[in-house]
Amino acid sequence: MSGRGGSLTVARLTVGSLIVAGLITGCGFHLQGSAPLPSSLAVARIDTSDTQSDFYFGLRKALTAAGTRIDDDSHDDSTAVIHILTDSAAERILSVSTLNVPTEYELTYVLKFSVTSGPHELIAAEEHRLVRDYSYSESELLAKEREKSILSAALANELVSVVMRRLSSLSGAPAGAPAGAAH
Repeated sequence: MSGRGGSLTVARLTVGSLIVAGLITGCGFHLQGSAPLPSSLAVARIDTSDTQSDFYFGLRKALTAAGTRIDDDSHDDSTAVIHILTDSAAERILSVSTLNVPTEYELTYVLKFSVTSGPHELIAAEEHRLVRDYSYSESELLAKEREKSILSAALANELVSVVMRRLSSLSGAPAGAPAGAAH
């Protein structure tokens, strides 16, 4: 009899899981970063002077994952262009020891971008800035350099998420129209 009760419990859990899954997908739930992009971004070109930055690689990967075809060679007016106006990381000393050796740094990642499609400006130039602090120790030089590199990449990935959310917010706009034009 205990075998049959176990089967009923598994069956109830399975049915319950299916109901929850149906409710979640029915309400429009999407995993973070998986919001659909508008048809005006089906083909896009990334206009930047730095094609080696963490942000650039992350944005290409995110756009491709969202179904956008990246066309580096096209200058067609129907192709959406994501203009990366600023993509930079900088650090500054926050504190020093009594021996005048830096002990804490501030890492700032700045991104300024805009999006156009032909003559239409889909997103006007906007700047995003992320700032993080990290400690520094001369005795752990290699580890701290690696920490700085990882932190910079993490900030770039956060900015990729910001840009992807902005791009997905254009979903209500018809292709080629400003984002605020759709009602």
